[in-house]
Amino acid sequence: MHHEYSFLFEPVNRLLITIFGQPSEQWLQWMGAQHGEVFWLPDHVIMAMLAVAVIAAIVIPMSRRYSVENPSHIQQSLELVLSGLASLVEDVIGHGVGRAFLPFIAALAVFIFMNNIFGLFFFLQPATANPSTTFALSITAFIFYNVVGVRKQGLFSYLKHFAGPVVFLAPLMVPIEIISHLARMLSLALRLFGNIFGEHTATGIFFGMFPFIVPWPMMGLGIFGSLLQAFIFIMLTMAYIQGAVVTEEH
Repeated sequence: MHHEYSFLFEPVNRLLITIFGQPSEQWLQWMGAQHGEVFWLPDHVIMAMLAVAVIAAIVIPMSRRYSVENPSHIQQSLELVLSGLASLVEDVIGHGVGRAFLPFIAALAVFIFMNNIFGLFFFLQPATANPSTTFALSITAFIFYNVVGVRKQGLFSYLKHFAGPVVFLAPLMVPIEIISHLARMLSLALRLFGNIFGEHTATGIFFGMFPFIVPWPMMGLGIFGSLLQAFIFIMLTMAYIQGAVVTEEH
């Protein structure tokens, strides 16, 4: 059944209140508290932190057991996934260029997928079902690909493409290009938020109505949806990076 908060929301905030005392009114406003709510961290922040902790708890021990001569089955599976992702990055961004962006793309994919998966468990909440998280991810991607463009081409050369191919069209093209780039950030955030929020809400409703029939098929669909939404996000991010890298050639 759908819960408004995860099982960690109250104990984590009780602990923080015990340590730091009551948060100020200004802090509560910043955190979006409503209707007399008192907490240090909103639930989506706690879930995002939990996702990072789970990923670290899995990856760090595995990295210490990494073996070239005698790889485990899990290591071979992860290497296969990483190899496929590396090939995808190279194909989309460019051969000989894309490999440098693999750590960023892989981090986005794993973080988004882990948060999406949380929606399958009734006692957790997917952080990606909150627009604050999805906008944070889209802003990160937006800043990253623009910084990549500036570092690759230089500030003047990168900004020059905003003016378009013809100088006298610059007053028209510059606002259009700016709006287009800002729309990318909005699109990334709202697409991920809408799909995960809708999927999580629907799963919660069906689970409440048919607790012994629907959950298993819905969980399979949820895993596929979680993977698909992470894939769409990184594909669009890679396309934006590719555009920033090769702008000079147009």
